Amino acid sequence: MDLKTLNALEFRKIKNLIKNEASSEFGKSMAEQLQPQSSVFDAEKLLSELSEAISMCIKHGNPNTAGVQDISASVRRAQIGGTLSAAELLNVAQNLRTAESLINYYNSEKNRCIEIEHYFKALFKDRKTEKRISDSIISENEIADEASPNLAAIRRRIESTHIKIREHLNSVIHSTKYQKYLQEPIITMRDGRYVVPVKSEHGKDVAGIVHDMSSTGATLFIEPSAVVRENNTLKELELGESAEIERILAELSSQVSEIADNLLENQRIIGEIDFLFAKARYAVKSDAIIPKLNSNAIINIIKGRHPLLSPDTVVPISVSLGKSYSTLVITGPNTGGKTVSLKTIGLFCIMAAAGLAVPAADGSELCVFDNIFADIGDEQSIEQSLSTFSSHMTNIVHILKNLTPNSLVLFDELGAGTDPTEGAALAIAILKYAKEMGATVIATTHYSEIKLYALTTDGVENASCEFDVESLRPTYRLLIGIPGKSNAFAISKRLGLPDSIIESATAHLSEENIRFEDVISGLESNRAKAEQERTKAHIYRREIEKLKLELEAEKEKLESSKKKISANAQQQARRIIEEAKREAELLINEIRKAQKDQDRKEQNETINKVKRELNEKIKQTQIIETPKEEEGEIPENLAAGDLVFLADIRQNGVVIAPVKNDGTVLVQVGVLKINSHISNLRVAGEQGKQKTTLPGPGQFKSTLKTEGIKSEIDLRGNTLDDALWLAEKYLDDAFLASLGSVTIIHGKGTGVLRKGIHEMLRRHPHVKSYRLGTFGEGESGVTVVELKE
Repeated sequence: MDLKTLNALEFRKIKNLIKNEASSEFGKSMAEQLQPQSSVFDAEKLLSELSEAISMCIKHGNPNTAGVQDISASVRRAQIGGTLSAAELLNVAQNLRTAESLINYYNSEKNRCIEIEHYFKALFKDRKTEKRISDSIISENEIADEASPNLAAIRRRIESTHIKIREHLNSVIHSTKYQKYLQEPIITMRDGRYVVPVKSEHGKDVAGIVHDMSSTGATLFIEPSAVVRENNTLKELELGESAEIERILAELSSQVSEIADNLLENQRIIGEIDFLFAKARYAVKSDAIIPKLNSNAIINIIKGRHPLLSPDTVVPISVSLGKSYSTLVITGPNTGGKTVSLKTIGLFCIMAAAGLAVPAADGSELCVFDNIFADIGDEQSIEQSLSTFSSHMTNIVHILKNLTPNSLVLFDELGAGTDPTEGAALAIAILKYAKEMGATVIATTHYSEIKLYALTTDGVENASCEFDVESLRPTYRLLIGIPGKSNAFAISKRLGLPDSIIESATAHLSEENIRFEDVISGLESNRAKAEQERTKAHIYRREIEKLKLELEAEKEKLESSKKKISANAQQQARRIIEEAKREAELLINEIRKAQKDQDRKEQNETINKVKRELNEKIKQTQIIETPKEEEGEIPENLAAGDLVFLADIRQNGVVIAPVKNDGTVLVQVGVLKINSHISNLRVAGEQGKQKTTLPGPGQFKSTLKTEGIKSEIDLRGNTLDDALWLAEKYLDDAFLASLGSVTIIHGKGTGVLRKGIHEMLRRHPHVKSYRLGTFGEGESGVTVVELKE
């Protein structure tokens, strides 16, 4: 990839954003070395891995790769028999702990992640070695007593020797014989040996070895003869302790050497996993999506947002290129967003080729080009005597020399910096050459000649950055198919330039230029009207789809109610029969118990009598196939607006027309209109005397079993309006499918999408409650919604 292009499109800033998300030095190093791929296959593989990593990030949070140090030099030294320090061994243990943690992290995922599985499966786990090191070494400067039985024994002897020495010295400093010789009654150490401070004039009065003298010469630090032997023993024990520690470290280093290759492979894989999940974290934070890739020079960006601009202020752009045209000419006023649009397209292609997600809407598609060239910005050089035009032309010459049919070329202000007539002619010639080479070209310009060239040439299309003349502010929206105006006269007039000057300037324009600008104005006006009509049609279509869904739901509800009534009646009848049978058995048992003294004949007669009575009771309780006649009064003098109860479907409805001659009446139940005979109607309590309005959509719960509804929806990459519409439709579908709980994935980002979703959920009729996800569910990147029954 052309290095100058990567710098012009600020790809290094994207790499820094990824680097900031990495936890380890290995991941940060890989982020710095990130480069675009030239193969679609390689880029698609990277994006497939990223997609699975994003999914795991949302479900299980981030894997822990922090604290891993570079152990390659230590491991190689262990391989050749070297002894590692305690700090180096602790780093090895951390490597093994991190590997085990990553294995457990992946195993927590129930679904197999085919693309990234090989990373986790290749990790080496050695719990025995890790535990041995951790149990033996407390810190960089301390070895545990449990490191070996011999070390523990030596340290016990050292402690007892310390105690014995101090006891001897305490007896010395507190004895009346020696107190007058001591500078002060304390025990101190010199060169690792216990001593007492003695006045220099009494040095010969205290038998022992002089180890030191104070700076003034007034004090001698003497090791009394009584403790010389113990001090020697202490020194020997300390040397033995050091030797044992060295032996333990050597033993641990030998264990490390046995798994050296596995440790080095672990380190490499941990770095790759850290880098992969750094890209995933960046994608989640920026609400980015995985684009579809191709090698056919097709670009289709839907609501793309420049990744380096603030999410609160950036205006998404949509652009399509590579199907009916391969050259796009973008025009419009200065500061209108032309260069930003140019950079967004180029940067998106570089990011996708590098295996990164792009902040755009689902359905976006990008091409993996052989090379991307960009001539953006002013690179004039005093040292090289290059003017603005010369610097641009030097760069353009380099681009044209290296151009291939599968290249993307970005020209900013093509032909600027010289005579407008010559510059426009030169720009058109360059565009023609690049087009004949088969390259994909996007250029920004102010020249009307280039706009006209785009209008009259096949394979070349105009685009413009919208500008609001009334407010004198750009909207930053990219409009495909419409050439833009510079709006110099309108802006000048708005800012207060006298009309006479503007009229004079207009007179200098040729009649052809005036007609061309009028055509552009007409096209812009027609586009605005067409867009308004499309918006209205979209709203109407949504309302129709919602009404159709509610109608189908109400129909299903009525069918379900009929079946439920019949099933409940049969179940009730069966329950009554079973109860009657149980009562019969109880009565028979009681009769037999009470009539023990009666003769057999009388007893049998009594039992048979009871059985006959119970059978009569059972005969009166038949299993019914249809519900019994509904109690209540049949309404009279019905009028439109009366609330009634339909006995056959057990639902309330509203009369919307008078009773017909055949005794039928039209009743609205939910969104359904039903012709029912008056004998099937009942007065609906006190409400039957009142007038009511027809129930609106959404007032009747449906039991429609919608198939294919998932328990989660991903709204990342959508604008707030689109996300709200998708979420409302999804909640309706989930409610109809009787899903008790669903998950809405909105990403973390700036929180705008999450706030809008929560505002909608707060007033949605189907929502019982909602909350942010917990650890393992996606945390603040998802909202878990509980639906009403």
